[in-house]
Amino acid sequence: MSTHARRTVRLDLSEVGPAEKGQAADEVVIAVSPQFGVEQTETMVGVSHADVLRETMAGIEEEGVTARVVRFSDTADLGQIGSRGAKLSGSGIAIGIQSRGTTLVHQADLVPLDNLELFPQAPLLDEEKFRAIGRNAARYAKGESPAPVTVENDEMARPKYQALAAVLHIKEMQSLDPDRQPTELAVEFTTEGDR
Repeated sequence: MSTHARRTVRLDLSEVGPAEKGQAADEVVIAVSPQFGVEQTETMVGVSHADVLRETMAGIEEEGVTARVVRFSDTADLGQIGSRGAKLSGSGIAIGIQSRGTTLVHQADLVPLDNLELFPQAPLLDEEKFRAIGRNAARYAKGESPAPVTVENDEMARPKYQALAAVLHIKEMQSLDPDRQPTELAVEFTTEGDR
């Protein structure tokens, strides 16, 4: 029997208002999809959205850069989310994250289908990888050229998770609001007691 108490981290996302173009050159926008932290609260392999954001933000902050979270409700397309997030970022750098966990690092002067780093195999992303992605995004924001975050390749991930990915994508698409503008979110983490 383990003597360590298991603690869970709860994520509270509250709307601050319409997302504006950032003025600080030392910020990275974390751009999330419509269902992130709403009805979907974990990636397709069970990494909680609380842990995804906490680790990504920690990686950014370790590099002395500020994180700002923006929700896009009018699209579930990761390229659009990342590209538009980068255009709102004071540094021109953003991390785009879909609810199922697919992630990328984007830069404002790149077209939506181009990016700095792409992590298309969401099942292979864990807390450690999200923290490393945050660190790299912060380094890009500081004008550095970091080595890309390495993620193993699993040829079986696609067939194993394809049906689940499709279901999660459909849920995300059903929640789109084409008239809703990007919204800045306040992020609060609370640690819940023993489980």
